[in-house]
Amino acid sequence: MKYQIIIPAHNEGNFLSDNLQSVANQSLTPFRVVVVNDHSTDNTESVIDHFTSKYPFITKLNTTSSEEHMPGSKVINAFNKGLEIIDLDYDFLVKLDADTILPSDYFKKIAEIFHLNPKAGIAGGFIYEQDKSGEWILNHPMDKDHVRGAFKAYSKTCFKAIGGLKNAMGWDTVDELLAQYYSFEIHTEDSLAVKHLRPLGKGYNQKARLLQGKAMYTMRYGLIISFIASIKMAFKHHKPKVFWDNMRGFLKAKKEKSPFLVNTAEGKFIRQLRWKKIRAKLF
Repeated sequence: MKYQIIIPAHNEGNFLSDNLQSVANQSLTPFRVVVVNDHSTDNTESVIDHFTSKYPFITKLNTTSSEEHMPGSKVINAFNKGLEIIDLDYDFLVKLDADTILPSDYFKKIAEIFHLNPKAGIAGGFIYEQDKSGEWILNHPMDKDHVRGAFKAYSKTCFKAIGGLKNAMGWDTVDELLAQYYSFEIHTEDSLAVKHLRPLGKGYNQKARLLQGKAMYTMRYGLIISFIASIKMAFKHHKPKVFWDNMRGFLKAKKEKSPFLVNTAEGKFIRQLRWKKIRAKLF
C-alpha cells in the first residue's frame, strides 16, 4: 500500500535522527516523508538536511510559528503545512512525532491492517518509555482502543470523512470519535512497540490543562461527562489539581461560548458513545 508521513518538528535535534533512521529502515518504504521544520532554533534543520541528502523520499518544509509549545494547535498547524504539499494519491496517511523510534516492520503491519479490514479508519501501536533502570515499559494511560497522537495512521477515506485534524487541544480524541461516527473502526496493535524518547506530558502545564477542559466543552461532552472524565484524569496523573484545571477550562469555554469542534448530531453520538463506555466499566 502507498503511504505518506508528516512529521512536525520543533527543536527536535536530540531525537530526530533516530526517528528518521527508523522511518528510513521500514521494510515497507514510505512513498514520501515530509518533515516540517517548525521554527526550530537548534540543529533540527541540519538533521533533516542530512536525511534528505540520503533518502529521496524525505522532504524538508520550513515554516514559522510561535516558539511556545502548546499541545494541540502548534503541532497541527505544522502538520497542516505538510499536508499542503503531499501527493494526494495515497492509501493511508501518518502523523508522526519526531521523538519516536519505530520497529522496522511498523508500517508493513499497519498496511496489512488497512488492507485486511476496509472498516479500519485509524491504526497504531503502543508507546513504551524508559524507566529509571533503563527498561522500556508500556506507557498507555488511555483505554486500549485509543491510538496515541504520536503515531496516528489514517486511511484516506477516514481522513477525508472526519475533515482532517482539528486545530485544537483534544484533536487526537475527537478524530477517533468522529471516525466512529462515520462507521470506521479504531485498530490498536499490541505487537507494535514504539519507543518514545520524551516522557509523557513533559510539555503539559496549567494552561494546557485548561485547554483540555475547553476541549471537553468543544467536543460537546456536556458537564457530567466532563466532570467524570476530569476525575479520571486526575486519578491517573495523581494530581487533584488536574480536575480543577480541567473544570475551570470547561466552564470558561462555556461562559465564553467557544465554538464547537463538532456539530449537533456528532455531539449527540459522542455523548452516547461516552456513556456506553462509562456503563461498560461500571457494570
